[in-house]
Amino acid sequence: MPRPTPSTALSKLRVLDLSRVRAGPTCARIFADFGADVIKVESPPGFDPNENMSGARHGYDMQNLHRNKRSLTVNLKTPQGQAILRKLIEGADLLVENFRPDVKDRLGLDFETLHKLNPRLILVSISGFGQSGPYRTRAGFDQIAQGMGGMMSVTGLPGQGPVRAGIAVADSAAGLYGALGAFVALQERATSGKGQWVQTSLLEAQIAMMDFQAARFLVEGTVPPQAGNDHPYSTPMGVYATRNGYINIGVGAEGHWRSFCTAIGRPELADDPEYDSMEKRLPKRPELRVMFEDILRQHDSAHWLAAFEAAAVPAGPIYAVDEMFDDPQVQHLGIAQAVNHPVLGDYRVVGEPVTLSRTPASVATATPEAGEHNDEILAELGYDAGAVAELRRAGAI
Repeated sequence: MPRPTPSTALSKLRVLDLSRVRAGPTCARIFADFGADVIKVESPPGFDPNENMSGARHGYDMQNLHRNKRSLTVNLKTPQGQAILRKLIEGADLLVENFRPDVKDRLGLDFETLHKLNPRLILVSISGFGQSGPYRTRAGFDQIAQGMGGMMSVTGLPGQGPVRAGIAVADSAAGLYGALGAFVALQERATSGKGQWVQTSLLEAQIAMMDFQAARFLVEGTVPPQAGNDHPYSTPMGVYATRNGYINIGVGAEGHWRSFCTAIGRPELADDPEYDSMEKRLPKRPELRVMFEDILRQHDSAHWLAAFEAAAVPAGPIYAVDEMFDDPQVQHLGIAQAVNHPVLGDYRVVGEPVTLSRTPASVATATPEAGEHNDEILAELGYDAGAVAELRRAGAI
């Protein structure tokens, strides 16, 4: 029976995913969701002391990160396992890895060695701090990158002290940037016929995600402080209390300001010389917050969201994750996608947040069991049943 494919967009590509935890698997998952043959190359169960760094095999994280992939278990400490990997590399388009640079060199997965095996191969290396420099051999984790990349210094309430973001920003961003670099390299290869080395790191990705806050310092020399739930330089833009909860309000331009004042029943504020420009309002944000929340607390969130929508004032609810997936627009977008697992049954994972009109991504198969596709992949590489049995006896797979 043919294996279900999530998309035809990248069906001609073969990707080797030698990564683990989050950044590398995120990169490879993009290719898998758009139909590339992504082979998750991993150690046989029990060989790697860190094999559960992403949680249990049947846990939510592994199931979300490795859907649409095939699994091949290879013991790279054996000559036979190394030979299998070389055969895979010879026919691959991309190899995604997030070993520390010194570990990669020791395993013979450096770009120079791989390029000799397959000149068309694109190596995507995602590290904590970069492939060179004084921190190249340090182990990197998302929260460490958040701290070093400036994010924890601008997150949280003023004076609170450093606060991590509630999601793995550096990890996920590094995976996205790795995929972006890989797509650029694939496009260039169509002209040159040659692969190249794509490099990114958690630290670089986190700094890039700082975006306007980082530019604020580089261009103006201003070190941005914590602003809590308020926008750094626009107001009223942030979290405001209503009678039964909180909502986000985003007044980003003077037209929004006039509409906002009308919507809350205070149209005279729009032309008040105390508040008639963002430059005047920003220093008076504390007193304005008291004024606005006195008004907003008179009605429920739903009332104000409807009023602001009618007045074309940007605003929105603040959801817990269960509420988020219940929202009609989220359901319309279909980003929660169903998949069936032979053990776990039916469940949903987070789909790709980009839609192509002809060849969209989808979730066709669940995360494979470790080594689920050993026989299938090894047969594609030319190993017959007897050779596969011998590899098992030798502990190579």
